[in-house]
Amino acid sequence: MSTQSEPSHPARAAESRGQRRKQWLALRVRIADFTVRSPARLALGAFLVAITLFTSLLAAPFSSASGEPTPLHDALFTAVSAVCVTGLTTVSTAVHWSFAGQLVMLIGTFMGGLGILTLASIFSLAVSRKLGVRGKLMAQNSMNTNAASALGEVGSLLRIVILTAVSLQALIAALLIPRFILLGEDFLSAIWHGVFYAVSAFNNAGFTPHSDGLVPYETDLWILGPLMLGVFLGSLGFPVIMVLLAHRFNVKKWNLHTKLTILVTLILLVAGTALWLLVEWNNPRTIGSLNSGDKFIHGLFASVMTRSGGFNLVDQNDIGQVTVLVTDALMFAGGGSASTAGGIKVTTIAVMFLAIMAEVRGERDAKAFGRRIPEGTMRVAVSVVAMGATLVMVATGLLLAIDEQVGFSRALFESISAFGTVGLSMGVSAEMPPAGKYVLSALMFAGRIGSITLASALTMRHRDTLYSLPEERPIIG
Repeated sequence: MSTQSEPSHPARAAESRGQRRKQWLALRVRIADFTVRSPARLALGAFLVAITLFTSLLAAPFSSASGEPTPLHDALFTAVSAVCVTGLTTVSTAVHWSFAGQLVMLIGTFMGGLGILTLASIFSLAVSRKLGVRGKLMAQNSMNTNAASALGEVGSLLRIVILTAVSLQALIAALLIPRFILLGEDFLSAIWHGVFYAVSAFNNAGFTPHSDGLVPYETDLWILGPLMLGVFLGSLGFPVIMVLLAHRFNVKKWNLHTKLTILVTLILLVAGTALWLLVEWNNPRTIGSLNSGDKFIHGLFASVMTRSGGFNLVDQNDIGQVTVLVTDALMFAGGGSASTAGGIKVTTIAVMFLAIMAEVRGERDAKAFGRRIPEGTMRVAVSVVAMGATLVMVATGLLLAIDEQVGFSRALFESISAFGTVGLSMGVSAEMPPAGKYVLSALMFAGRIGSITLASALTMRHRDTLYSLPEERPIIG
């Protein structure tokens, strides 16, 4: 007979649970350490995981209206376009996809619209139950608002971001649904279309659930108005929206980021409207046959949507070449930082302009609204512009190499639209063979996460040196 009794079954079960708990805690510690050391890398991983998931869902038979599996290149392209809130399509959203497929696209658009750094911070909170100092600083930098001045408030700030996004999208849907009902749609269809357009507009995606898009509503301000409002608010960015909610129109209490974002946004909005109308006023293929009031609506709508919204009332192949050039410039500019819009961001343009003006005046520092712009911020702006231009140039070259018949102007237009996550198209995305669709998919992904990741990485990367090298100026110009 054994002198030592075997452990009872409850004891063994408790020991097993303890080991599993230790393993889970160890895994959480490793993941938390990774999130603290590299939030940007975590965000890249989160986006890749989301794209993989939505690609598999969209490729499944239940996502297509025909019940047949969707080819991988089309499923991947649509998933990337949704998660990166672009709006480019290779197949008709209304015709090809079933209700399930459109729902998958809508969820992907909503998730992507929250922003790469917000997703990274949320993931970090979910895993480690707390943000590391570096992660909090990066989230704080992405929000650029005094509301997150205390590191411990970032988690609450993220909850406010999500609540604000959901509330604004619900407001837009509430404005659209009654109009769709009055236009003859049944109650459930009106709700679905209202919600779909609201999410697509606020997140600057530009997907349309109607087979003929917004053309039937080209003069209906009840529909066009909320869409423009949603795109405009989404393009401002959460930092600006929260400052506006806190201080309303008390400009003296706005921070520099808010002032620059709103100022440059309004300048681009007015300039874009004026230039679009000036060139297209007598174009019979677009707005030449409309009355003056309807022409103005088209011009304003085009200016709002060109910088990232992606909705359109006219065929982009019918606009004049000067309008194409203006559209390219506005798409490359994009919207506000930490927003649902893409492009190089309006604050980047502002910083570049201020740096140029300081150089012209012979001043050492770039200044705006009584504040000095740090040299590090100007270097980041230059890096973002250079990276964006390089990506567009390489992608345009690849598209021309794949299919020379597409033409330089159309290839450049599609590349800028993909990089700026705009969604306006001249039909190149649908015409391209699978290789071209993969190129555009990579460009949408890079355009959505590339500039943000680069800017954040450069902002967080600071290394003190104990010595300074001799200065020597190369010849410039």
